Amino acid sequence: MDVPGTSRRRSAGLGRLRFRPERPSDGTGPRGLLRLEGPAGRPLGRVFAPADEDGRPMRLVLLLHGAGGVAGTAAELLRPYAEEHRLLLVAPKSTGTTWDVIAGGYGPDVRLVDDLLTRVSADYPVDGYAIAGFSDGASYALSLGLDNGDLFRSVVAFSPGFSAAQDPRGRPRLFVSHGTDDPVLPIDRCSRRIVPVLRRRYDVTYEEFPGGHSVPVPLRRQAADWLTG
Repeated sequence: MDVPGTSRRRSAGLGRLRFRPERPSDGTGPRGLLRLEGPAGRPLGRVFAPADEDGRPMRLVLLLHGAGGVAGTAAELLRPYAEEHRLLLVAPKSTGTTWDVIAGGYGPDVRLVDDLLTRVSADYPVDGYAIAGFSDGASYALSLGLDNGDLFRSVVAFSPGFSAAQDPRGRPRLFVSHGTDDPVLPIDRCSRRIVPVLRRRYDVTYEEFPGGHSVPVPLRRQAADWLTG
């Protein structure tokens, strides 16, 4: 499922992340909600690390914001459940107003994700990786997540518009939700078309709810339980 106007030849392979996990780190990075910065203090995103009670590895979840969104908003999608489920939340800020593949093709945001995964995984003990997002972030989660399904065990897409995966790898399990009255990304043009195609290859949990372009609290809870279920 390609983004209209995106060249398969130009994008193929460019969505592959270089990062691959090594042995779990025994790092003891700071806990709580943290701001990640790059050169000259440029904001790169947010991290939420739950309290370290026994040093057990955590599930790292890459959380992707919607168009024009901020990293902090994405982090809040699952932060209320992070302590209970030992979720290490990593919420990058896209280099543009939305994610690169939506603007025309994979590029700087893939490199950003690569750098953040390398950095965070060196500071915390991680056992397993997942990717999640809302709206444009959900479309990017499906695209990047499927192209790197040999890294991400699970993909969560809250109200996606499409998948632009070019060279899918692995068999990650998928969780997709969508409001039946979504005025931004109408369900009939989006998830009701996407999900049947995904089900030909993947194990998909699909939830429709009465509502608009949002992520109701019960769906957030369900997704958090599903991630570690």
